[in-house]
Amino acid sequence: MYAILSPRSFDFKLQTHSPIYISPILLHIHIHIHILDQFKIFQTKIRIKGDMSDQRRVPRLNERILSSLSRRSVAAHPWHDLEIGPGAPQIVNVVIEIPRGSKVKYELDKKTGLIKVDRILYSSVVYPHNYGFIPRTLCEDNDPMDVLVLMQEPVLPGCFLRARAIGLMPMIDQGEKDDKIIAVCADDPEYRHYTDISQLPPHRLAEIRRFFEDYKKNENKEVAVDEFLPSTTAHDAIQYSMDLYAEYIMQTLRK
Repeated sequence: MYAILSPRSFDFKLQTHSPIYISPILLHIHIHIHILDQFKIFQTKIRIKGDMSDQRRVPRLNERILSSLSRRSVAAHPWHDLEIGPGAPQIVNVVIEIPRGSKVKYELDKKTGLIKVDRILYSSVVYPHNYGFIPRTLCEDNDPMDVLVLMQEPVLPGCFLRARAIGLMPMIDQGEKDDKIIAVCADDPEYRHYTDISQLPPHRLAEIRRFFEDYKKNENKEVAVDEFLPSTTAHDAIQYSMDLYAEYIMQTLRK
């Protein structure tokens, strides 16, 4: 399989025959043009108030922002290079870090874009559903927006899927805000009809709450979970994280 550039559209295509050699320099220039064009389009879709940079705390991040712009590599970074999806903030792409039923706490390595093992859970519990993050979002803890995705099957770490946001679980982790979006897989026939967290069985909500309340107890870390909030609140939270990410990216590009 070869990566080629179409002479007419100047877009990436995959073909299994008639390979065309592409100069690494030409490939690198194309990536630069494509990503910068995407940010120009994205910039026109959001409104940034003149005093936003003064009133809103902009996180300082140390990780590579756009791995595709790095001269060392053209490998895609799942946080920065994967699009959030045209249906956002209602339906979004989610990169899965931890599969359902896992006791391993996987997480994104923000520098490399790879999924690493953070630790094994200290308690005798497993993740009740697939857990991951929404690309091109940023929260006040300097991480992308966390999501718990309800679906029938576990998903391998590093895969991404379409998810419908149906609610928000407000959470405080060791004194810091760490809210979670509750979502369902948009392509799972058993779960895709849910549109609001109030439609879930009470036992399902109790299961989710109990997991997050207990999974750090043996580490002597305190976690507090508040009442679940509706889908509209989840959509607002996702939109805010999208705006915060876009603001940070544009400030970075101006430097």
